[in-house]
Amino acid sequence: MTSERYNAREAEPKWQRIWEERELFRTRNDDPRPHYYVLEMFPYPSGRIHMGHVRNYAMGDVVARYKRARGFNVLHPMGWDAFGMPAENAAMANKVHPATWTYANIAAMRSQLKSMGLSLDWHREIATCDPSYYKHQQRMFLDFLAAGLVDRKTAKVNWDPVDHTVLANEQVIDGRGWRSGALVEQRELTQWFFRITQFAQELHDALEGLDRWPEKVRLMQRNWIGRSEGLMVRFGLDSTTAPAGHAEVEVYTTRPDTLFGAKFLAVAPDHPLARACAEGSPDLAAFIEDCKRTGTAQEAIDKAEKKGFDTGVRARHPFDPSWELPVYVANFILMEYGTGAIFGCPAHDQRDLDFVNRYGLGATPVVCPPDVDPASFVITDVAYDGDGRMINSRFLDGMSTAEAREEVARRLERATLGDRPVASRKVNFRLRDWGVSRQRYWGCPIPVIHCEDCGVVPVPIADLPVKLPDDVSFDEPGNPLDRHPTWRHVDCPQCGKPARRETDTMDTFVDSSWYYSRFTDPWLDQAPTDRAVVDRWLPVDQYIGGIEHAILHLLYSRFFTRAMKQTGHVGHEEPFAGLFTQGMVVHETYRTQDGAWASPAEIRIEAEGAGRRATLLSNGEPVEIGSIEKMSKSKRNTVDPDDIIGTYGADTARWFMLSDSPPERDVIWTEEGVQGAARFVQRLWRLTGEIARMAAPLDAPMPTAFSDEAMAIRKAAHRALISTEEDVERLRFNRCVAHAYELANALSSAIGAVDSAERPADLAWAFREAGQFLIQIVAPMMPHLAEECWAALGHSRMVADQPWPTADRDLVVEDEITLPVQINGKKRADVTVPRTATPAEVEGAVLRLDAVLRALEGRPVRKVVVVPQRIVNVVA
Repeated sequence: MTSERYNAREAEPKWQRIWEERELFRTRNDDPRPHYYVLEMFPYPSGRIHMGHVRNYAMGDVVARYKRARGFNVLHPMGWDAFGMPAENAAMANKVHPATWTYANIAAMRSQLKSMGLSLDWHREIATCDPSYYKHQQRMFLDFLAAGLVDRKTAKVNWDPVDHTVLANEQVIDGRGWRSGALVEQRELTQWFFRITQFAQELHDALEGLDRWPEKVRLMQRNWIGRSEGLMVRFGLDSTTAPAGHAEVEVYTTRPDTLFGAKFLAVAPDHPLARACAEGSPDLAAFIEDCKRTGTAQEAIDKAEKKGFDTGVRARHPFDPSWELPVYVANFILMEYGTGAIFGCPAHDQRDLDFVNRYGLGATPVVCPPDVDPASFVITDVAYDGDGRMINSRFLDGMSTAEAREEVARRLERATLGDRPVASRKVNFRLRDWGVSRQRYWGCPIPVIHCEDCGVVPVPIADLPVKLPDDVSFDEPGNPLDRHPTWRHVDCPQCGKPARRETDTMDTFVDSSWYYSRFTDPWLDQAPTDRAVVDRWLPVDQYIGGIEHAILHLLYSRFFTRAMKQTGHVGHEEPFAGLFTQGMVVHETYRTQDGAWASPAEIRIEAEGAGRRATLLSNGEPVEIGSIEKMSKSKRNTVDPDDIIGTYGADTARWFMLSDSPPERDVIWTEEGVQGAARFVQRLWRLTGEIARMAAPLDAPMPTAFSDEAMAIRKAAHRALISTEEDVERLRFNRCVAHAYELANALSSAIGAVDSAERPADLAWAFREAGQFLIQIVAPMMPHLAEECWAALGHSRMVADQPWPTADRDLVVEDEITLPVQINGKKRADVTVPRTATPAEVEGAVLRLDAVLRALEGRPVRKVVVVPQRIVNVVA
């Protein structure tokens, strides 16, 4: 070893260059070894990576390097989710073309990612804004259109007044645009939709088979798909109050058992009955117009204040024609969900209760909770939505809610309104079709042409890609494609007459819904995928990314894969066999005396514990240490990965990110933690030097026998190796780090106990084996340091090119085992016996235990049952 101190600034660029020159991580599709596909969600090229990227990509890299060492042909690619509004915003702010801004950011971020030493196949790099990528996306759009998976219709949409574009419901967070933060509005526009609802049942049912997905993600998707079983119930309208042509209102309900608690009917502002009533009521028309200022997302509507307008129309209860219910237009009903109408049972639905409390309609409980006296059960401000026994419900009284649902369904299915049954059973879904039209420039053009004579005409496949024009202006908000003087004008492919291109571009979530398939053969020009290749690689074995994509990206990708299968582009239905959602990187916040946020780089921290304080580096002014929150630019609690890598090295950053906490939890970034990781880097370097002096030569044969000292070293090494294997497979990276620490400690202690002048062959061989194990355990996590250490042990080949060592599991089998002892079914003691002990020997040891003798209290033992290697049962 040439230096007492490891120099990351020299070592890391050197090994990155060597890996690249030797194309060590280039994946070949014709490699006969078993395949393994590991993928982290690809980034948006904002210009800088952040510490969340460091954590995400470090995790994926550990898996990729480990699986490569285990003999797999590993696919570990990288690309860029490169379309989107930020590029257009930058174009307007900086007078630069979105493409120029995007590709400059890609170059900067590519350099940063390479500095992390990630084992990526950069030969497969893709950018979704490249025509060679979106050409195939356009091809699939046309294939989906031909297969009936694309629709064009007029619908209410969420309009972002800042970004001047439509947002999907999933892109509206707390009533605001997911990027701009602006309050969304409702508008009616003609849009393109992917018919994701065709797969609603399948998407719901298939979640059961995704057993390597987090349950919380599967639950979020189940709730979003929102499968429910209920009744379609028809309420007749009083002809003297209803507009002409409106004789009934149809309602979908999952709680028919609560019909006798009904206090009102409510319809959506754009329900046909609402529009008919508004024709004769300017006040109602104004109310409907006001409702449009709320977005179309159910979440935004649920959180809005519940408002209604009494139309004067009266509906008849299906079980009692003399029971009339007022019909309201309400701002919390969506036409797109169910039938756009509900019956309100306020005692058992909080939304309905909030509504009736506002309008004084009252609440009659019809379901009584268990162990509650019906005579005293009342509802005031909190609805009861659980099960129980029916009350105040005539012929249903005394039934369970399940029995009542079935009885209501049975009776209403037999009853008639006009010439049809009053009710019919129905399965409903909350999921809506995916609106993919966006009114912006920097997106994939939708490949259709509008002709006055021919209607909507697909762009011929031979004319793809439909490229974005370069000469556009961003001097004013809105879509520059609408204002372009020539691009939108084109001849109709069918009749040849003048026509116009579609100027909407696709939602960027389309771009990310199939990129993992394109990675399998990104050079293919004639089709989006090569079926033999894509079916060999997919589904992705391990996908890693944030849980914030549980609905948006992950659900869309599941739909897209099914649509690609239906149109012949893939042979499978699920995109990701295994999914891991990592926690966020969080940091303290700091505020100066004038209330401004300060960055960690501007702060000096002194003391520890209760006496810990912060001051500004610039002037010594005291700084308030605030809460620990997600790193964000707005609160300036970010740490620049370049600063960390430049100061400590990439391996230190990777090691800390992997070691600090379980990977599914948030990691708190602290300077102390990073410094601790840096100290271990130097310690491992020094330890390797000590091992190199103690170790046997590379070609030394394995001794036929080992001393107790040598065997202890070997056991520690093989135990650490086996534990690391198990924990990498389970993505428990912090435990892998712990195993490395344990082995390093064991080796340090063993070296300290040995006279370096006297090194028996068996001990020297054990040191070499254990030292090599330690480096190979560390290599997926700190690859540069591992290469330096591997070379220091005398190896000429790279550790990144070495197979994973084989553990001897017999070495870690303990000579003794501890068994629980039960007396008459209750655990009373533990007994430690030799692993090879016979049942008679185990029985004798148990009956000599003081704890057993005390528990028996002199009673005779009738029988002792020894379950080998498991448990001992004493029957007295």
